[in-house]
Amino acid sequence: MKIQVLHEAFSICRLRRMPAAGKRWHFLAVTDEEISLVCPTAEAPEDAEKRDDGWRAFRVEGTLDFSLVGILADLSSRLAAARIGLFAVSTYNTDYILTKDKDFDRALAVLAETGYAVEPLPEE
Repeated sequence: MKIQVLHEAFSICRLRRMPAAGKRWHFLAVTDEEISLVCPTAEAPEDAEKRDDGWRAFRVEGTLDFSLVGILADLSSRLAAARIGLFAVSTYNTDYILTKDKDFDRALAVLAETGYAVEPLPEE
């Protein structure tokens, strides 16, 4: 299975209101308790109620069928064994994993050592 490294630096924010739509790499969750946004740091709202910068991301390449089980569990358990925290986001197609920038290269090395093919996302 391949892991694709995203080029942007990310921030995780808690918002007071819904933001304007971003260009790409925006993950928005709205619940009865909060509005959360993961986005490129350069596009993070200045008026976020809370904000945590310094995240990097990769995704599982390709579209994952809903019948596949354990992919996110496998990734997270390998990173947990290396004492690397993560923030996961799932979309209809695939999973995205964010780690703090200080742990990112080590996270990729751990996954590569355990059989994942790690490659950069092609430039657009």
